[in-house]
Amino acid sequence: MSSGPRILLFTGPGKGKTTAALGLVLRAAGHGLWTGFIQFIKSAPTGELQSLTLLKNVEIIQTGLGFLPAPGSPAFARHKAAAEQGLERAGAIIVSGNFDVVVLDEICLAVHRGLLEEKCVIEIVHQAQAGMVIVLTGREASENLMGLADTVTEMRCVKHGLHSGHPAQKGVEL
Repeated sequence: MSSGPRILLFTGPGKGKTTAALGLVLRAAGHGLWTGFIQFIKSAPTGELQSLTLLKNVEIIQTGLGFLPAPGSPAFARHKAAAEQGLERAGAIIVSGNFDVVVLDEICLAVHRGLLEEKCVIEIVHQAQAGMVIVLTGREASENLMGLADTVTEMRCVKHGLHSGHPAQKGVEL
């Protein structure tokens, strides 16, 4: 049995990565565990954030600025700075010892798109104490991030309503 933290990673092109993490948060809250939920990239008031505010033992931090511009765009630097600030806050939460579960939502995509350096993410995750649960989500998870995790789930899209004309819907995608 491992004496370190549990590290779960939800990745892949299919829908459900954040939803899986939220299910874990809901389960943890039901057991009275404290959760830090840090959202990278996303910025709009989403349904999940509004719901999480109803749970007394969940701290929510949204550091994203929304849809990512191309790396050459002048706006990209602002997105990168926001992600780096989010990673600093995540590190503080992880080392504080005040949380049982820490979700780093969309962090895999933040690494893939060049907002965060992979080695910095790995260093922060390595600071987690034994017994803590770290959840990493996002498309395009790197081999190194997957290697860091003890549980990796890949969501694959078989069919998606957006492709057949269903717009993003409150309670489903929003």
